[in-house]
Amino acid sequence: MKLSAGATPADNGPARQRLLVVHHTVSPSTHTLLRTCLEGARDPAIEGVDVVEVPALRATATDALGANGIVVLSPVNLGYLAGAVKHFFDQVYYPCLESTASLPFAAVLHADGDATGALRALESITTGLRWRRVAETVVVTGSPTRDQLHAVRELASVAAATLSL
Repeated sequence: MKLSAGATPADNGPARQRLLVVHHTVSPSTHTLLRTCLEGARDPAIEGVDVVEVPALRATATDALGANGIVVLSPVNLGYLAGAVKHFFDQVYYPCLESTASLPFAAVLHADGDATGALRALESITTGLRWRRVAETVVVTGSPTRDQLHAVRELASVAAATLSL
C-alpha cells in the first residue's frame, strides 16, 4: 500500500494532529473552565485535530512528546502555578527541551487574586522550552463571567485551529 506524505495507514489521509490539554481542576470554577476549553478545542468546524485531556499529575513527557500542541489550565495558588502543573513542567522539561521547540501552546489561569507570579513562571518555563504561544493567556479571577468563558473557548479554538492549518 502506498501512502501519501503525512498519511496514516488506517485512512490513507492526512495524519491527525493531537492537542493535549493538561489541567489541574480542583474547584467548580476550574471544572467550568476545563469544560469550556474542551468545547472550544472540539469545535466541529475544526477538522483533523484530536483533543486529549490529561490531569497534570498524570501527564508525562510521553504525552507532551506525542502532542502537536498543548493547552495548560492551572489554578493560581499563593500567586504561583498550581503545584500539579509545576510538577508536569518538571517532568517534561528535559525530555522535551530539544524535541518540542516551537510547539504551539496556550494557557488559562484561574486566580482568586493576583496572577502576576503565575504568569511570570509560565512565561519563564515556556520560554525555556522554546514553545510558541498561539494566544494570549486568559486569566480568570473569581467565578468565570460569560465574557471570560467566551475568551477561554476562543483560546482553545485558536489552539486547535492552529494545528489544523
